[in-house]
Amino acid sequence: MSEPLHALVGRCRHAGEIRKSRFLAQAAPVSSGEQALAFLQDVADPAATHNCWAYRVGADYRFNDDGEPGGTAGRPILQAIEGQHIDRVMVVVTRWYGGIKLGAGGLARAYGGTAAECLRRAERAPIVAMARMGAHCAFAEQALLSARLHELGAQIERESFDHDGVSLEWSIAADRVAEAQARVLDISRGRSQARRLD
Repeated sequence: MSEPLHALVGRCRHAGEIRKSRFLAQAAPVSSGEQALAFLQDVADPAATHNCWAYRVGADYRFNDDGEPGGTAGRPILQAIEGQHIDRVMVVVTRWYGGIKLGAGGLARAYGGTAAECLRRAERAPIVAMARMGAHCAFAEQALLSARLHELGAQIERESFDHDGVSLEWSIAADRVAEAQARVLDISRGRSQARRLD
């Protein structure tokens, strides 16, 4: 089984010096490519020699060497993200050139290593797969059903009323779907069934 993915809880940073060049890695949780590029605009230093970056949001990923030789900066940053099993993240590594050339291997180690150390120090939380569900219940069952779903960690997203009762929609951790279905059957005495909406 592969290691579960994690997301950063908040922003983090790590600075270091490698052969007189200064490197600063800054990482942030993001939920889209647009958010990732907005973070880049926020933290990139126009006075620095390079602002190299990579992000991953699910199957969507991009990286950029920002003028460093191809494959020596953006890709190693992305590899650091993947090596730490992190998703929904943007990492920007800024370099201020110190006068000593590092060579392709040295650059890749510097960018990848600075990014990896930043992510290692970051506070993170596991990404939980969620499911969307719905069910219809009688008016008299609504309060109890809502309370029981809440106990399972469900978030009620929508309630709509009709002449027969109430339709509820909620999101819940995917590994608790069967429990939610059992609660709906139990509370409605078999009259209602919860169904997946996603």
